[in-house]
Amino acid sequence: MFIDKVELQLIAGKGGNGVIAWRREKYIPKGGPAGGDGGNAGSVIFQADEQVHSLEDYRNRRILKAQNGQPGGSNNCKGKNGQDLILKIPCGTLIKDIKTKEILYDFTTSGQEWKICQGGKGGKGNSRFKTPTHQAPFVCTEGTEGESCEVELELKLIADVGFVGMPNAGKSTLISELAHIEVKIAPYPFTTLRPNLGIVQFDDFSRILIADIPGIIEDAHADRGLGLSFLRHIERTSTLVYLIELAPHQDRDPFEEFIMLRQELEAYNPEMLEKPFLVALNKIDQEGTEELAADFRAKYPFDPATLFTISALENTNIDPFLEALRVLAQRDSVRFV
Repeated sequence: MFIDKVELQLIAGKGGNGVIAWRREKYIPKGGPAGGDGGNAGSVIFQADEQVHSLEDYRNRRILKAQNGQPGGSNNCKGKNGQDLILKIPCGTLIKDIKTKEILYDFTTSGQEWKICQGGKGGKGNSRFKTPTHQAPFVCTEGTEGESCEVELELKLIADVGFVGMPNAGKSTLISELAHIEVKIAPYPFTTLRPNLGIVQFDDFSRILIADIPGIIEDAHADRGLGLSFLRHIERTSTLVYLIELAPHQDRDPFEEFIMLRQELEAYNPEMLEKPFLVALNKIDQEGTEELAADFRAKYPFDPATLFTISALENTNIDPFLEALRVLAQRDSVRFV
């Protein structure tokens, strides 16, 4: 299951208590204090890991706590430190304050770490309080409590290219063709219920990462269909691809669908309209699509070089479209490798 938002209560461990103990050895009449310190507690640490792709591991884990430190022992033995709790999360995860929604940390690179809750300090044993004038202290201190907080984890996938289209536009077919991955494809709306990721590798071994999100319908910003919740996963992309279905046997205007998609993106975040984009008119393998494509091209107000007619199913005109996508992604993406 693809989980992209969870709420967690995080608690660092409590430091171990110091203890009161006395040195008692045969033939030594005056032993003195020998109570050891408590161990330090474990902290809670987030770590970004490129091998983790969703927040599924935390779906049924509401409260997470690091290990407590162990109490000290006799003979000045220090208690064992508690283990840190390391929470591995996907790259692109935002850590937010659960009340204010303030972004506390943004994980963008694999290996990034952030200690969000510091573990408590171990208490002092009575040997710590021995002085020349107070040689038998009967006092020790408790370990301190660890920090705690409540946070919201929100995943925004980090990709170079984001596919945008209505249900049944052929996004899943296209990403499976480009990235050679298996995704669910079926002739009914909302086949894609979670984002799909695919890597396209070129002859020069450069790569682009593509994100395909569930289909958008009119008034999605008003929570129709699947709403706009999945748009967060293409918010970080540098390039967009509008995939428009040419449907000659349906009463639909492809150009109006293109305008509607841009309006829905604007309702979610106006900055998304500033991203460079390509438009792919899909399913030209069907009869009667030439007229629809010509009408779209006549109304298209942007650079004609950004408009392509393709068939993802029949692999028609995919190579020039993919080359234009590579050039655009290479120019604008900081992730292009």
